[in-house]
Amino acid sequence: MRAIVQRVNGADILIDGEIHREIKDGLVVFLGVMGTDTKANAEYLANKITGLRIFKDENDKLNLSLEDIKGDILIVSNFTLSADCKHGKRPSFERAAKGDLAKELYEYFVSLIRNNEKIGSVETGEFGAHMHVNVQNDGPINIIMDTDVIVKH
Repeated sequence: MRAIVQRVNGADILIDGEIHREIKDGLVVFLGVMGTDTKANAEYLANKITGLRIFKDENDKLNLSLEDIKGDILIVSNFTLSADCKHGKRPSFERAAKGDLAKELYEYFVSLIRNNEKIGSVETGEFGAHMHVNVQNDGPINIIMDTDVIVKH
């Protein structure tokens, strides 16, 4: 799995021009599921993201996690994170998981976050929908995570 994790002061998403969801202080996570991913990848990444110490403490140090501040999270499926741009100018998305697996693992990841009682509001995009995401990045802090790099198989 690949994720772009952004610390935000707030964010909102408009899904297919009709459904609106929003969060306050917390994280926006763009999540890409790769063809080799498993539930273990989702579990590892959910735990890692919710525990990332990227929020300021009373001494202005990045020492607190989403769990520590009971922050909100917006999770958006994003197959384009699988892009391979090594050849030519058109990205290849062959490493992305096929629809059924991608949706299953995305929804599993979301369920892990929703079941974490230390998290505030949990909002999502819609798998496979067209979405407009507005993010008020705080810092800015953007972290790229890839379970192929950080998880030993």
